[in-house]
Amino acid sequence: MIPVCRLEDLPAGESVRLDTTPPVAVFNADGELFAIDDTCSHQDASLSQGWLEGCLVECPLHAASFDLRTGRPTCLPARRPVRTHQVYVEDGVVHVRLATAEEGSAA
Repeated sequence: MIPVCRLEDLPAGESVRLDTTPPVAVFNADGELFAIDDTCSHQDASLSQGWLEGCLVECPLHAASFDLRTGRPTCLPARRPVRTHQVYVEDGVVHVRLATAEEGSAA
């Protein structure tokens, strides 16, 4: 598991980018935590820089939207999902377990 930050440092409506391979974005969607691959599947853009509304994040480049729960795009121009990752909170610290190539929606 990869430590991300203290839970109190990731307020609702915010995100943080992990410089892993591939990069991962962790979102606090109204108190529920989600982690997805940070790079839009349509074009090279950071989803952690996008707009969060409920459980959807909109890519800042071409407005493709992704469901944080599944990684699936909800509109064009994105057609392929991004991989999802498991998020845990332990002793007030947010952790991510990266999905393997066989796991997650983009596998």
